[in-house]
Amino acid sequence: EVQLVESGGGLVQARGSLRLSCVVAGLSFDDYAIAWFRQAPGKGRELVSCISTSIEDTYYTDSVKGRFTISSDNAKNTVYLQMNSLEPGDTAVYRCAADRSVYYCGTRYEYEYWGQGTQVTVSS
Repeated sequence: EVQLVESGGGLVQARGSLRLSCVVAGLSFDDYAIAWFRQAPGKGRELVSCISTSIEDTYYTDSVKGRFTISSDNAKNTVYLQMNSLEPGDTAVYRCAADRSVYYCGTRYEYEYWGQGTQVTVSS
């Protein structure tokens, strides 16, 4: 059974930092692209960042470039999203997802497996 479990969300003041973790079980970590999506109340789902370790590829949406960093620890089957200089506009439920296709991970929203999500709230 494939499982993705997120953690690390919480309440933080603007300009603060959080690190989200996504522990992946039940699949071969190197064979998948892992992405972070977010959805704010009343808004659509947004692909924030993704990583394909087998081809050393990463993607960031424009609004988080220079502030967020995605990384992976293959030994722990964990993907991290380090979020710095947080803004109220980053408030959302963040979910990680995995897809068998490792190429162009930032160009699609149809990921195969999903976690339940973790809430990130940034106060002004």
